[in-house]
Amino acid sequence: MDSKSLISVIVPIYNVEKYLERCVDSIVNQTYRNLEIILVDDGSLDNCPKMCDDFAKKDSRIRVVHKKNGGLSDARNSGMKIAYGECIVFVDSDDYIHCNMIDKMYGVMLKDGSEVVSCGVKWVDENGEVISEPTVDKNEILDTNEAMLEIIIDGKLKQHVWNKMYKTELIQDILFEKGKYHEDVFWSYQVFGKARKTSVIVDSFYYYVQRDNSIMGCGFSEKRLDVLEANRQRCDYVKRYFPAYYDTAISIYMGTCMYQMQCALHSKAEKYIIDNIKENLKYKNKGNIFNYVKGKQAVWMKLYFAFPKLTCLLRNCLNVGI
Repeated sequence: MDSKSLISVIVPIYNVEKYLERCVDSIVNQTYRNLEIILVDDGSLDNCPKMCDDFAKKDSRIRVVHKKNGGLSDARNSGMKIAYGECIVFVDSDDYIHCNMIDKMYGVMLKDGSEVVSCGVKWVDENGEVISEPTVDKNEILDTNEAMLEIIIDGKLKQHVWNKMYKTELIQDILFEKGKYHEDVFWSYQVFGKARKTSVIVDSFYYYVQRDNSIMGCGFSEKRLDVLEANRQRCDYVKRYFPAYYDTAISIYMGTCMYQMQCALHSKAEKYIIDNIKENLKYKNKGNIFNYVKGKQAVWMKLYFAFPKLTCLLRNCLNVGI
């Protein structure tokens, strides 16, 4: 790749007319100019389709895809299918990015020879006020094994797809699972299982907008249990390709089960949903979980294995883990 490489920015769009202009403006005004901006209108019922077409009339770098609603994963897949850039960046349509994000991340990719670059994230409210800004301690380069561990434990690498730049050749054959919540969890481990070198930088270039009516801001839904399926698939993958981290992957999976049961009980979900979560406990002995889980968390996990519902009710009463 040279300094004039085309970079594709894919924006999946569905009923976000309130936020869309801010998002698109933040991409159009990037200091790195050689972009193709792919706006994927996923069957929006509001003014987004017209807005997308109007944006394209103003900037020749913008390409618009209008499609039948298929969900976030399907929209991202549609964007990847037509992307020509040597790198791909995903931006969710209710979020926005710093004007130097692509320029700086691309520079790091060139300098480090990496296939993925991950930046920090500012969690902001709808007015742009910073709520939190989790970041790493230093710029770092991770090899495949290090990156896989970090994505499993949600450490220096988070599951989020959108705060990263990817080489297109790395991800073009890894499709997002259509119709799934937590689609990032289904997808990310496959990417980092292939990436030979990943750069992690301290700079917070991505603004993640917290809004009450977003997919993950609508309270508990049975669809949120898709994350358990994603964890099972990840465990199978890790067992096959990264067996040294299998115990860790199973431990995280069981911790996610406990958390989801707490959320379900807190929201007074129906019994069949609780039973669905309990079904995942049959995987608890497939790894040496307590090689990874220690201290108080080990005590809670042992209680959860013996008395899942009661343990989660107690944790909710004590405001532990939720």
